[in-house]
Order: sequence, then C-alpha cells, then structure tokens
Amino acid sequence: MSYTALYRKYRPTKFSEIYGQDHIIKTLKNQITSSRVGHAYLFNGGRGTGKTSTAKIWARAINCLNPQDGEPCNECEICKAAINGSLTDIVEMDAASNNGVDDIRLIREEVNFLPTLAKYRVYIIDEVHMLSTGAFNALLKTLEEPPEHVKFILATTEVQKLPATILSRCQRFDFKRIPTSEIISRLNVIVKDSKIEITENAVKTIAILAEGGMRDAISILERCLQENSNEINEDTVKELVGIPKLEYVSKLTKEIFSCNTIEALKAVNEIVNEGKDLENFIWEIIKYIKDILMYKCTNYLELYTEAEISTISELSKNISKERLFSLINDLSELESKIKYSSQKAILVEATIVKLSNVGAHDPAQEKSIVGKTDSRPSQTKSNPVRVGGEESVRPSQTKPVRAHNSVQEETESVGARVLRRPFSNVSIANNR
Repeated sequence: MSYTALYRKYRPTKFSEIYGQDHIIKTLKNQITSSRVGHAYLFNGGRGTGKTSTAKIWARAINCLNPQDGEPCNECEICKAAINGSLTDIVEMDAASNNGVDDIRLIREEVNFLPTLAKYRVYIIDEVHMLSTGAFNALLKTLEEPPEHVKFILATTEVQKLPATILSRCQRFDFKRIPTSEIISRLNVIVKDSKIEITENAVKTIAILAEGGMRDAISILERCLQENSNEINEDTVKELVGIPKLEYVSKLTKEIFSCNTIEALKAVNEIVNEGKDLENFIWEIIKYIKDILMYKCTNYLELYTEAEISTISELSKNISKERLFSLINDLSELESKIKYSSQKAILVEATIVKLSNVGAHDPAQEKSIVGKTDSRPSQTKSNPVRVGGEESVRPSQTKPVRAHNSVQEETESVGARVLRRPFSNVSIANNR
C-alpha cells in the first residue's frame, strides 16, 4: 500500500474537525440546515487555515442524502463518491495552472448541464487571485446569475488582488490564523493515533513554528518522523528546521543588552559555523525580544519552562521598553534586508555591532553622552555675549561660529594694525 502524507491522512472530513474557524462553521451550518445556501462564496485566509477542507465538506454537506445538523454523513453514495474523487458534480480547479479565458469558458459551458448524480454542481476554484483579467471578465456574468443547480466557492490567500466586481458577487468569509493552543490539541490527537513518540515541548515548538497554519504544523511533524529516532524532542525539531537552540538566542540577546560587542560577535560566529539559517536565527531573536517585552509588560508568558522564564525575567529588569522597541524595529529591518542579500553573514555581524553600541540606539544614553561631550550653547536660543565689558544679545539665527568668522575677516582686512581681542575676554553663558 502506498504511503499517504499525514496532512492528507488527517484532512478534516466534517465541520467539527475544522479547528479555529468556529465563526465560519456556525454560519455555514445554519445556512445548510435552513436551506438558505448562497450561490457564490469567497474563502480568504492564510495557508493551511482550512479553506479548501471547508469547501470540500460544504460541497458534500449540501449534496448529502442524510445530512445531520448541517454535517455530511460521509456514508451515503454521494459522500463516498465525493471523498474518493469519483463524483464529477464536485469540480476542483487550481487557478494557478488553469488561469486562462478558455478554462473559464469551459466552466460557462458546463454549468448549463444538470448534475449527473448530486443535487448541485459545485465548482471549487483554489488560488482564484491567479486568474487573468480576461478570465475574471469571463467569470463575472456566470458568477452573478448562475443556474440554480450550480454553486461556486472561490478560495484565495491574496484577496486584495481580486477585482471589486468579483468581491461584490460573493459571500466573503475570512479564515483566521489557528491559535497555537488548538494546533497543539490537533497534533496531540495525530500523535496519539499514529503512536508517535514525541515530547510535550517538541509539540509546542512545532505549533509555534507553524504560525497559525495547521497543514504546516502537520508537515513539520511528518518531517521529524523521517529521522527514525526513538523520541522526537525540541532539539530535533529545531535542528531539522534550521533554528538555533534557545540558549544561543538567549546568550546573544544578553550580550546585546549588556553592550558586549566581542561576545555578541562570538555568539553570531557560532551560529554561522554551525550552518544555521540566518533568517530563522534573526526571526528567533525578534520573537525572543518580543517575549521579553511582553513579560516586562504583563509578567506572564506561555510555552516557556520555569528556567527559561527566570532567564527572561532577569533580562527584562535591566532594559527599558523603549530599547526593546528599538531592537525589534532594527532586527525586523535586518530580516527584510538579508532576504535579498548574497552576503547575509556580513549584514548580520554589522547589525549586531550596531545594536551592541548602546549610545547609537538608546536615546537616554545618547543624550547623556552628548551632554558630557558637547558644551556648546544651543543655537535655537538667544545667548548673551560679554565683549569688552558690554553685554549684547546674539540673535537666535546667528551661529556661534559666525561671530568668530566676523572677527577673523576684520583682522585679515586691516592686517597687523588691528589688535586681536584675546579669547579670555569673551565668555559664553549657557542658558540650557
């Protein structure tokens, strides 16, 4: 028997198995039970959030011979044919590879024919934003007034690329990122059913790395299974994904906070020598500093051990919120730059040197440094100048250097006959 990928094996078959989209599932089930099903739907959301799975379940539910509270029974002739892919009345089309006018014209011709077995003919068009302008125009009229036996579901990850004429003809549902806690719950079900030996911290790490996508989480889990190790732990997950261990991230963060440039560069070199992905490395630092900021504001963090929270607590005591904001902004800018750079290591090292220089990024420290080294009067205020026993007020527009230049010009024009005023006779009062 051929091997089936985990994300396909555990694809939801009922609405109750869709995680994190309760607001959408409730509405769809109510429409089915009340027989108020629309003719066109638009499912928008990030990858792996359940758009296509929901579309397939909905297509079966409206055609099911024995629906149960809006759910498909998955036992009748229609449901079984839809699940094994033999039902021709449910058509799935990938707009990324079928984005021409001719592909849409073929749909326009097919909609005039009645379904062969089911009650409705359902068209699921995935990545619909990839359709050409001509294809969108060809779809408009059919999408607005399709025959009663035809339903459309459009799915996309980039809804902003769709024409307004298409959006106005569909019921729009926005799929949210799946919460980390719900991804963990689903992974635990899969792990238990598949008898996979994995630690609790490893499951948490996978859920965090998935960034709200259930399919991504299951794919990472499957990738870890290829190691053939007795037990999957947190280090195994990070090693496969190319993310450095938390101790490396914590060490570098500590050196940046303490302005220890040499040790910070040593920490970076360790990561580079181990061949870790620098983009993932920077992302981990940003996330770690963000967690420090969250802990500083709320004194609460999830998905960390007590020892790790203790370290974060110590780091948060000697850093200001403003500095944390500045570090996050600078590192985010670095993350966007290294994506298109052929010298990623150089950019990372240069930025770490810059960030470990507190005077360049901490406004409070910078102000104190300037205050110690710059004793010149402010150029935005009027400053009294005492020359030859008389006090006059210098206009605010005149720079201090200008007065010195005028004396120098006068001396050059008159020559040796002009007696230079000694600098000891000129005193500048600082009004700051």
